[in-house]
Parts: sequence; structure tokens; C-alpha cells
Amino acid sequence: MSITRRRFLTQLSVLGAAPFVLPSRIWSAAHKPNDRINIAVIGAGKQGRYLLEAFMNHKRARVVAVCDVDTTRRLDIQRMVNEFYTGHPEAGSPDCAAYNDFRAVINRRDIDAVCVTTPDHWHAYIAIAAMRSGKDVYCEKPLAHNVHEIKEMMKTVALTGRVLQTGSMQRSMKEFRIACELVRNGMIGKISRVECSFGGPAVPCDLPEETLEPGLDWDMWLGPAPLRPYSSVLSPRGIHKHFPDWREYREYGGGMVTDWGAHHMDIAQWGLDMDKSGPVEIIPPDNPEAVDGGILIYDNGIRVIHQKGFGVHFYGSDGEVKVNRGKFEFWLQGKKIAGFAGKGDEGSLGAALSKVEEEFLKDPKIKLYVSVDHVRNFLDCMESRKKPITDVEVGGRSATVCHLLNQAYYHRQVLKWSPRRMQFARGGGDEAWVTREFRSPWVV
Repeated sequence: MSITRRRFLTQLSVLGAAPFVLPSRIWSAAHKPNDRINIAVIGAGKQGRYLLEAFMNHKRARVVAVCDVDTTRRLDIQRMVNEFYTGHPEAGSPDCAAYNDFRAVINRRDIDAVCVTTPDHWHAYIAIAAMRSGKDVYCEKPLAHNVHEIKEMMKTVALTGRVLQTGSMQRSMKEFRIACELVRNGMIGKISRVECSFGGPAVPCDLPEETLEPGLDWDMWLGPAPLRPYSSVLSPRGIHKHFPDWREYREYGGGMVTDWGAHHMDIAQWGLDMDKSGPVEIIPPDNPEAVDGGILIYDNGIRVIHQKGFGVHFYGSDGEVKVNRGKFEFWLQGKKIAGFAGKGDEGSLGAALSKVEEEFLKDPKIKLYVSVDHVRNFLDCMESRKKPITDVEVGGRSATVCHLLNQAYYHRQVLKWSPRRMQFARGGGDEAWVTREFRSPWVV
């Protein structure tokens, strides 16, 4: 699809305008059960490839476009799609298009949804542009690079009525749901604290300049981030099978605090029934060099502590619940009732979860949202127009918790936060910390 420079500039001016008005035919667009849902994947790294395969393996979905600023990765992921549909003609046609610029994807009226798997600093701009053009969005976690962008994404969902699923897929894993149902139903008594285990905050980028890789649109890779020389640490050469370290630098990500933290803090929020709220105070560790030990305090006095441990560990007056991927333990009065943590444990994770369901959650007062497949849940909600399990508020507020924790590490001061207004309480922090300087024209 050919996009002229004039059309690009026209679209940019429209995307920057407010309010954004869509035709009624787009506002009311909903998919009939038998319709094929056309998907575009924007970002061809490791996570993009994983989600690409997930979408292709759902009968309702058909991947019709891919986008990446790296020519090698872009053409390779296009090849993957076309080879899949060549071998499975009943699922789609081997005519997937490949684009360097996401705006070409946004301009296609036949695309129903985009999957955003770019580095974090691009999430908000692309997702907002897609929703304003009438597309639903599956956006990787953390939902956005900073709190300002999260708030803008929330506003856009409210304005456009689009479905947005955050890629916090732990909510679609049974061990995490069962753990949170135990906590929410009071099975371990009154909660005093939650410990979450993940790595540290990001650092300013000081990587040395390298020779630019041929076929990479480096200016487009940087997008809203500051202009700087190329580094293969940020955008690895060729086809890579690892998660690149751009996430370790503040300009592009939030370190492990917004990477694994976005997963585990999301489960803490779920278990504490804080999906529409958040902490009121964030305390950095006493040691100014420490990269863990930060504490988030909620208005009910519960503390969420960032430190090494099991994954997510809930402490109650009567017991404990521990959960991580493929691992789960339920303790009452110092005795392990059920659990499976891998090597050395008898039984299986499934058996441990079934035991808890049958004996403690047979008829619970609180039953949490059930999703067994994160991508399927998104596709289901595209058809029903209901909220997905990690909608924009769920994903946004979980990411906000992580961003606040990072700010406490960056500035080494106690922060005061208003969850209702999603801004610092008076004297509790600098509003400049919830946003960033955007490189024109990529302003959110």
C-alpha cells in the first residue's frame, strides 16, 4: 500500500487534533461471530513473534499485515505468516503485507485490530493512533512509558469505545486467579503486606555509538525518544531470539520494575482489589544505592514491598499465599495446605489448584474474571464489545504502580499519590516525573 508524504502529514495533523471524531459506522463496528478478524502485528521482536503465532492459531483471526523498522526482521516475520497460510489455506491467504511505518497499517480500513509489541516508548502513540482510526488494540505490558501516556490512553478508550487488552497475561493463568480468589475471599485473613520479586529500575542510556545496521530505520526506531547514535544493545542486528536490553534504559523502558514488575504488581493489585486505585505513598529504600526495598502503601495500610522472593507473596493474619508462573502455595496457621513449586514437590500444579478449589473455593462470595487464553479473551471481547480481563484501566493502573516505584528509586524521596486523580498529592512529587519530553512529531 503506497502512502504519500502529504497523506502522512495530513494524518499526523488529524492524530494531534482534539476532539477526534469518527464516522458512526466505525463507532458501532462490532464483529459478527462468523467474521474473520484481520490483525496487524506491529513489532517483529521475540514477543511479537510469539503473539503472531498465537493470533494465527486462532481460527477467527487472520494476520494480514506486519510492521517493523528493521528490514531483516520485517521480511522474516512476513515470510513466517505467508508460509503458515500456504500450509493452512483454510485459515487465510499467503498475502500478508509488510510495512516499515506503522501509519501505513493504521491507514488500512480492512484491519480490525493491531497488536503492539514495540519497545515501551512507542506503545502509547501507536495504540492511540490505532484506536482513533477505529481499530481495537492488544498492547504489550507495561501499557505505556509513563503515567501521562497511560491517562491519554484511558481517555482514548473512553472517547472511541475501542477494546484494549494489555498483555498482562498472568491474569489468564489459573494459578494467579486461584491465588487472588483465596486472598479476596479472606481465606488467609486480613492482609498486612504483599512481597513482589523482580529486578531493579532503569538507568539513563549511555551506550557507545556503533555503525548503523543496514536496513534499519533508526530514526523511526527512536520515534518519541531523544535522538542518539545507534546501538545494537537497543536494536540487535539481524534475527534475535532474546529480549533486547532497551528496557534497561529510561528513555525506552523502566527496567525490570516495569518489565517483570508489570506482571507481578498487576497480580498484587488484583489480589488487593485495587484495579481502580493504587498506593497513596511510595517510600524508597534507606540505602541510596539499593535497587530493591521500595515500599508502596495503600490507604488501608497494606504494604506492597519490592524484594527478592517467591514471585508474589501475600501475607495474611491466618496464612499465606505464594504464586509465580507454574508455582503455587497455600498456607494456613503455618501449615502448607496445598502447593507445587517444581522440583522436589509431589503431585502437580493442577492437582494443588484443584484441591484448593474443591475445599476452599467451592462456593466463593467473590469469583474473579475467568480467562484461560489471553489472546482468545481479546478476540472474544472484540466480538462482544465487553471489557477484556486486562482492559485499559487494569493495565494502566498496574503500570502506574510500577512507574511510581521507579520514580521513588530515581529521585530517592517519599512520594504522595492520589489514585483517584492519578496525580501527585500536594507536595508529594513533581508532575514532570509522570511524563517526558517527546521528540517531534511524536507527541502524546
